[in-house]
Amino acid sequence: MGLRDIVKEGDRILTKKCRPVEKFDEKLASLLDDMAETLKVAEGVGLAAPQVGILRRVCIVDIGDEEGLIELVNPKIIAYSGKQSGAEGCLSCPNEYGVVERPMFVTVKAQDRHGEEFTVKGEGLKARAFCHEIDHLDGIIFKQKAERMLRPDEIEG
Repeated sequence: MGLRDIVKEGDRILTKKCRPVEKFDEKLASLLDDMAETLKVAEGVGLAAPQVGILRRVCIVDIGDEEGLIELVNPKIIAYSGKQSGAEGCLSCPNEYGVVERPMFVTVKAQDRHGEEFTVKGEGLKARAFCHEIDHLDGIIFKQKAERMLRPDEIEG
């Protein structure tokens, strides 16, 4: 495993649509392992492959609950309901936060590192994280969806 550099806003890779994963091999496993280590060190709740310079439909989410790290390969949101509006940030946009509206509940269909399909449900922060990371796979960063950006004095210290 190894740490990967997190791509920052302004790098064109963050605006590109990612290609589906077709080979479920050691290279994919290594990417997922590196992303997990990078996320842990960065103290984030999610990370998408383009944020580490890879244009593949791969992301991970870990909100610190009992479910732990969730690896999503070729994820698609297949159902959503409700609404939530709240502060969101991004490892690619350090120290910037905005108010973003997201679904309160989502169901995601994805594959694991071995290519096996599964579905996972998210509510609240987990739903927000799934939506945020899957947006990255389509070249969208949260600031494009933000109702407004937060001023430094609005951010809890």
